[in-house]
Amino acid sequence: MNPADPLSWGHGPRIFEVFLEPTCPFSVKAFNKLDALLAQAGESRITIKIRLQSQPWHLFSGVIVRCILAASTLDGGKQAAKAVMAAVAAHREEFEFERHAGGPNMDATPNDIIRRLEDYSGLALAGAFANPALGQDVKWHAKYARQNGIHVSPTFMVDGLVNPKLSSGDTVEAWIEQLG
Repeated sequence: MNPADPLSWGHGPRIFEVFLEPTCPFSVKAFNKLDALLAQAGESRITIKIRLQSQPWHLFSGVIVRCILAASTLDGGKQAAKAVMAAVAAHREEFEFERHAGGPNMDATPNDIIRRLEDYSGLALAGAFANPALGQDVKWHAKYARQNGIHVSPTFMVDGLVNPKLSSGDTVEAWIEQLG
């Protein structure tokens, strides 16, 4: 089994870290702008790093975060992980609870969630999900967020500092302007 591939794109000196909870509607908004940000800012100018911010009020958050990291161990690495995030983003309601506490997902199991992600992403995730080494990767993302005072998603850091002026509602151009 491959190690988890870092969720990093670009190779520029400006480091744009975005802390995302995959089922959060605001995180989905931010996630959907990342490719455009990289294209417009330029891969040689910016490095985008996705940090996964599991949140307990999104009840399947831990399972989905682990699936994303599991995908990063498959062929395709971070691109496979991005495909799982895109699958969640495109079908968010199927991975979330109504008002965080009800609806059809009350009867869903973690295996149901994994199967849905496999169906939507086209990736075989169950075997990779079971890899015990992924526990360290999940913990790393949680610890890194806590060490940086991150409690909600999406949160944005630029060059190691939280930038509260950035929002998922901003345009890509506004993000680029904030990056300077």
